[in-house]
Amino acid sequence: MANDKINKDMTFGDLLRRFPRAAPILTGYGMHCIGCHIAVTETIEQGARAHGMDDGTIQKMLQDLNQNATI
Repeated sequence: MANDKINKDMTFGDLLRRFPRAAPILTGYGMHCIGCHIAVTETIEQGARAHGMDDGTIQKMLQDLNQNATI
């Protein structure tokens, strides 16, 4: 379903609530968002940029999340 696709505008809070399997994938990219108080309202793109990720890395992470966290 289209609305089950993880995208850069989704907040970490929504992502982790809907797709708990995303947590270890995020950690693998150096994003330890589970315990961060900002994660509730911060988007995936905002967090990724704050961690110095470029467009290519963000797209790879989103692809990885969609392939492995939404199953």
